[in-house]
Amino acid sequence: MSHPELYILRHGETTWNAENRMQGALNSPLTEKGLRDAAHQRNILAALDLSGFSFLTSPQGRAFQTAAIALAGIADHIRTDDRLREIGVGDWSGRLRDELPMPKGKDPFMAQYEIAPNGEGFARLKLRCHAFLADLRGPAVIVTHGITSSMIRGLVVGEKANAVRTIHGGQGCVYHLKDGAQNLLE
Repeated sequence: MSHPELYILRHGETTWNAENRMQGALNSPLTEKGLRDAAHQRNILAALDLSGFSFLTSPQGRAFQTAAIALAGIADHIRTDDRLREIGVGDWSGRLRDELPMPKGKDPFMAQYEIAPNGEGFARLKLRCHAFLADLRGPAVIVTHGITSSMIRGLVVGEKANAVRTIHGGQGCVYHLKDGAQNLLE
């Protein structure tokens, strides 16, 4: 499947990110660093020609706040799309990761999202992200969340999209996806 050109942003750091809490559908405000993350993303985007791009964001507060900062003076209209929300973590929403079971394996932190009681799980997240991508009609700038970003990038670019994780999990940078390739703009 062919996809339009995309720029994907993760929301800036939140107080719960800093505390290592699972957020899912809940929300916490951006930290001072998170505000700087969003401003840095704005600087990256301001250097690009985004003529003809649509601008979409998750409706969750942390992503919406990031979009308002990162797209200020760039986007005339930012549309929310519920399919860009973060993966649901069910009963683990708001819980410290250290208090939760830590599965064994290559990436135990990612595995926590799959085993969260009453959580969304990766299969349902994949369906949601696939539906979002299928509805895109042109190039877009997307402001979303870490796991949702990872899923969208994986669907567009393949497994290589998530082969190298960044220390900041995408906060403060922009992923550029075009013609099956991904570039990290920092």
